[in-house]
Amino acid sequence: MAAISLSKVEETAPALVSLYKSAGVSLTKHGLEGLRAAVYLVVDYSGSMKPYYKDGSVQALADRVLGLSAHLDDDGRVPVVFFSTDVDAETDIALADHQGRIERIVAGLGHMGKTSYHLAMDAVIDHYLDSSSREPALVVFQTDGGPINKLAAERYLCKAARLPLFWQFIGFGDPSSRQFEYLRKLDELSVPDKRVVDNAGFFHAGQDPRKVSDADLYDRLVGEFPKWLVAARAQGIVPPRA
Repeated sequence: MAAISLSKVEETAPALVSLYKSAGVSLTKHGLEGLRAAVYLVVDYSGSMKPYYKDGSVQALADRVLGLSAHLDDDGRVPVVFFSTDVDAETDIALADHQGRIERIVAGLGHMGKTSYHLAMDAVIDHYLDSSSREPALVVFQTDGGPINKLAAERYLCKAARLPLFWQFIGFGDPSSRQFEYLRKLDELSVPDKRVVDNAGFFHAGQDPRKVSDADLYDRLVGEFPKWLVAARAQGIVPPRA
């Protein structure tokens, strides 16, 4: 059973009903039906991201993540971290107030800086630890390029492997760009030499992420999550499923 019912979504966020249904299909397909998990969204606010805010791609991703989260978490909210050179904002998006939410948040932010992953990762880790949750967490981490401090990002990912956090990186932009070479390497860091479990995935959403179908996007967002859950439970990182 989903954390939030279809009727509740119909009542509070009717525009997300089709996304909610599509997310449910993908979760069932990947054996995740009935799972409880926290969901986070991390979005790139660097200067090169400006077109994706302008054309609605970031808002569309936020809506899709909300539709997924409604199956996994019952509070109807997704914590969101905006990052560039530093952490630009820590806030949330909610079912009841999702429409235009990204635009309203960005309107209050300052200069769009460079791309630095590790401070955003640190913010997610702190939020998760402060929540005292024992449930696993899926972190949807969107970016359009590699970080300015590659070593710091790798260190944070490897240290975070001992926490119940799975990092699903999603790239906006040209899939053939060398900007994404680092993320491919991050996705393939060795286990157990570098990290205790494989706690990250990566996929491209292309130059127009809105064209990726809902079904395809959800399959990519949760596709590696089950394998991580098995490994994390085997290592005692995630409690056994009741």
